[in-house]
Amino acid sequence: MAGRLDGKVAVITGAGSGMGRAMASLFAEEGAKVVCADISGSQEDVAAAIGTAAVAVRTDVSSSADIRAMIATAEARFGKLDILCNNAGISTPEKQLHEYDEDLFDTVVAVNLKGVFLGMKYGIAAMLKTGGGAIVNTASAAGLAAWKLNSAYGATKAGVVQLTKCAALDYARQNIRVNAVCPGITWTGMVTGSAELTVPPADAPLPPGTPMERWGLASEIAAAALFLASDEASFVTGTAVPVDGGYVAG
Repeated sequence: MAGRLDGKVAVITGAGSGMGRAMASLFAEEGAKVVCADISGSQEDVAAAIGTAAVAVRTDVSSSADIRAMIATAEARFGKLDILCNNAGISTPEKQLHEYDEDLFDTVVAVNLKGVFLGMKYGIAAMLKTGGGAIVNTASAAGLAAWKLNSAYGATKAGVVQLTKCAALDYARQNIRVNAVCPGITWTGMVTGSAELTVPPADAPLPPGTPMERWGLASEIAAAALFLASDEASFVTGTAVPVDGGYVAG
């Protein structure tokens, strides 16, 4: 049976763990060749588990040189770039705005917002050479609704939503679709224990404010990204899709 991404080449940042790892594995299962990009080193294990359909690249998404090398790897290894998932991101400690250290704020902006800008800047240039593509940015429910004590994180994720919408308009007539997924509270990366367990244990406390009263899973975020990256979403661009158990609606 043909996969939903047969013949496609995808680059996924933050592919070493959590949502990025789930995206890389799912996209490969659906037929894509995958460049697994991360700064942690874990991207090597993810690519090795996928096999010959994947290659690992160490990438600091705040570095334009690293992003250019990441895109060049996709082109050199697999011949083109069809799909880009700007998924890499970092969290911040919960603090009131006046307590934020300026260097920490700059770091969060560099990774969460500038990293998405750089990915799109160089990814779009590659897609324009081959007639188009699809971009999926990982924003957050925190970019759609304010979270107390998360001003820096929320500001960067709101910025990702706006970058997504503006780029979608810029390239709507050039066959490049740009969308975002907005995860709610998800059992991944930023949660203690999630690196060892892909599903929360039965005694894990319920996340606050989620109407569905359960954790989101990395696999569920990956499934939404797969739809947006696939030809099934060929008339979908400029959207920011909450995958949050009803958090934003509530």
